[in-house]
Amino acid sequence: MLSDYVTGVVWSSDGKTLAASSAAGEVILWQGNNSISILQEPIESSIDCLSFSHDGKYLAAGGQNGQVKIWYLPTKELVTTLENAPAWVDQLAWSCSCHQLAFSLGRSVQVWDLDTQAVVTTLNFEASSVFSLAWHPIAAYLAIAGYQGVKIWCGEDWHDDPYLLSIPSASQAIAWSPDGKYLACGNLDQTLAVVEWGNPHPWVMRGFPGKVRSLAWSNLKTVLGAPLLAAASTQSAIVWEKQWQEADGWEAWELEGHTETVTAIAFSPDRFLLASASEDGRVCLWDSAEELVQILSGADDGFSCLAWQPQGQFLAAGGQNGELLIWAKSIAGQGFG
Repeated sequence: MLSDYVTGVVWSSDGKTLAASSAAGEVILWQGNNSISILQEPIESSIDCLSFSHDGKYLAAGGQNGQVKIWYLPTKELVTTLENAPAWVDQLAWSCSCHQLAFSLGRSVQVWDLDTQAVVTTLNFEASSVFSLAWHPIAAYLAIAGYQGVKIWCGEDWHDDPYLLSIPSASQAIAWSPDGKYLACGNLDQTLAVVEWGNPHPWVMRGFPGKVRSLAWSNLKTVLGAPLLAAASTQSAIVWEKQWQEADGWEAWELEGHTETVTAIAFSPDRFLLASASEDGRVCLWDSAEELVQILSGADDGFSCLAWQPQGQFLAAGGQNGELLIWAKSIAGQGFG
């Protein structure tokens, strides 16, 4: 469906629109009933990150040429193009509560306000290029990851010094839990750090077979009072469950169903159903994040990304040859569940 490697798939908050991008620079929308809208045809540089605004009205895309483009979805009109060349914009995310957009520019992150059409602040990471960024789901905090750890700024006063979570190597992937209580950091030294917000002492999990590539929290909490955390490392997904006693930390189990690198993981929003996509051309579905119950296919040379619809009725995945596959929960024998 796309002409090159699918670099991202993301759903609007109401679940009515799926956006996908490619290494050829394409940006398309799927809005059900095989309705496809092309926002951007192939160009000479890749689109590497996509994000919907919290209200689903705007879609932002960033990529290799340094541009950040913003479309107004009701009319599909391109309303803003921010020029940042020669920087490469490979991280981008809207605030969960307002029209502020954060995007990486090498060793810094700019926060831009759609309503005022102005840059609010530039946050300098300094130690390295920015590897990942994530807005807090409730409060006005922005976490930025790179070498030597994660810095967390408060949007109520960007001039305040950030909180620093020190990591000996570098944090490649970060993710807030849906309730904002925990921040997980996947690191290049084959460790995973989890911070409970307000607690200065993180849990550090070791023994991963390789660097932690991606992270996913469940929306639901277990009987032990915390969501599950999944981490992708080499050919495996590892699931962590917080224990009752603080001293016991988190208990882990490994999901073995792939033969090549796991590229993306995500929990269904309404249950403990975990999806893992891999370069082996399979999307595995794990019931209760434990039992392999279904294998989805359709990208022979491997999957690159995946995303659940927020209402849990669809699962979308992108392939390394441009495939865009969407499975529906309601189609017996052809979907999932």
